[in-house]
Amino acid sequence: MPETLNAVYEADHVARAVANKWVTWNSSRASWLDGKKELREYLFATDTRSTSNDKLPWKNSTVTPKLTQIRDNLHANYMAALFPREQWFVWKAGDQSGATREKREHIQAYMANKLRASDFATTVSQLVLDYIDYGNVFAGHEYVSQTKLDAATGEEVVVYRGPRAFRISPLDIVFDPTASTFEDSPCIVRRLKSLGDLEKDVTNKPMLEYDPAVLEKVRALRTAPSDQIEAIKSDGLEVDGFGSTNQYLTSGMVELLDFYGDIYDSTTGTFHSNMLITVVDRRWLLRNGPNKSWNGSRPIRHCGWRLRPDNLWAQGPLDQLVGMQYRIDHLENLKADVFDQVAHPVTVIKGETVEDFTFGPGASVHVGTDGDVRFDRPDANALTADMEIRYYMNLMEELAGAPRQAMGIRTPGEKTKYEVQVLENGAGRIFQSKVTWFERNIIEPLLNSMLEEAVRNLGAKEVVAIEDADFGTATFKDITKDDIAAKGTFYAVGARHFAEQAMFTQELTQTLQLVEKIPSVAAHISGKGVAKALDEVMGWKSFGIVRDNAMVAEQAETQRLVQTASEQLQTEQAMPAELQDGDYIPPEAANVPRNTPV
Repeated sequence: MPETLNAVYEADHVARAVANKWVTWNSSRASWLDGKKELREYLFATDTRSTSNDKLPWKNSTVTPKLTQIRDNLHANYMAALFPREQWFVWKAGDQSGATREKREHIQAYMANKLRASDFATTVSQLVLDYIDYGNVFAGHEYVSQTKLDAATGEEVVVYRGPRAFRISPLDIVFDPTASTFEDSPCIVRRLKSLGDLEKDVTNKPMLEYDPAVLEKVRALRTAPSDQIEAIKSDGLEVDGFGSTNQYLTSGMVELLDFYGDIYDSTTGTFHSNMLITVVDRRWLLRNGPNKSWNGSRPIRHCGWRLRPDNLWAQGPLDQLVGMQYRIDHLENLKADVFDQVAHPVTVIKGETVEDFTFGPGASVHVGTDGDVRFDRPDANALTADMEIRYYMNLMEELAGAPRQAMGIRTPGEKTKYEVQVLENGAGRIFQSKVTWFERNIIEPLLNSMLEEAVRNLGAKEVVAIEDADFGTATFKDITKDDIAAKGTFYAVGARHFAEQAMFTQELTQTLQLVEKIPSVAAHISGKGVAKALDEVMGWKSFGIVRDNAMVAEQAETQRLVQTASEQLQTEQAMPAELQDGDYIPPEAANVPRNTPV
């Protein structure tokens, strides 16, 4: 326990500067946060009472989950385009030393094993949902070593060791939105940890370089008397998500702010470049040092769906559709209310000579000379709102870049076989552009940074499975740091393969049909070349479909088998049949010994 109160609670000036930056940048996106809150209400609403439609004076409160359906449709199609096949990424060497087949196989096999073991596809699925919901994706990576204690042997068993990608919620990161690019702006990532987890990190993860002395301050602050805690409230300790300072300090949670980028220390007049600073409780520096990444970049990637000019907070595909969702729910519930009024109209009673009656089917009403009963029904034309609702639903699909054909719904009108393919490619152009953008700005940088992290932290060796493309078998090999250390780049080819395959198939079919009608041109078209192009674009290499003169060899093999079977059948037919019941055997032959000549 420090000797004086100031020694315990005095905030570090750099930590204070980082905390103030978080508050400033987080406040500047208040309208963006409000919009995302409204969108989230519509996405998961079960009735309009939990949305902004609750202000309308309608009795019915049905919500038509069109936004939710578009979200699910986009997510399913993005994932299908990103991972159309198992080998959805390739590594290409950057110099001659890495341009060997063995080096490429080792790197691709190592990364494939790590991506599969760390459940990379599930992480990407979460990132795609951020891409759709928030319009902004933030992803990071780290090198982890997960172990567990074997109860039988008492030994520590490695569960997973290697690079792992993780999602950063767009709500937990802030940066300067006016910077030219995300890489040019410092950023702050907010994390909440339990006090026990923070103690484990300080003790068991020395590579994090956390200051143990600061941990003692964190403990002391949580065990301080309530009057001392009240004394520091004027110091500006306000933590998001907690009602008061006291609630935060008694929650058992610790807030960490990770600052990445350049910072100017106004107290010392020193400029620090490419720093990694961790602030705890918005008061103390738990970590303060340079970012030790090999390539000098921070392990965080950002991608926006629809970029804004002079603002790094991008717009999402659903942002401009919230108003249409509001309109659909408004019309749907208005129509339902009108239908209720048609079925149960307002009863208008005239005069005082009308006897009491119960409204219902077949009810009789007795009125006097001056009495009258009539029903005031609204105009039934309001029930035709279905046409307008369908219009808005179709328009929302198109504006989100999710053509209805992607759900298996055929567009109206007669079309030829190739006209359908042309329309499909045109209708999906927005979708293809957005998924390729995500691939280039999130998946490819993640793969390359994860490999760099692996090379830096890999131990003596690791065993990975390497598949033989020719025979389809797997061999297990010890991979060392030298096996995967090379200058090169990973390329994610899933989405590009998805579009290339559709366009190539269409163009090749049309071209070959045209070439057949012009023999002089057909003479110059290589059948082997076409087969190799199909093998490359369609992803058939692992199946061994395309081989030189494969059909000739297989036909010859089939003919040999047919000929062998035919000869065997002829031989069997030429052999004498066995004696059957009733065949005549001479008596003298029946008693002749087996070895006696006849």
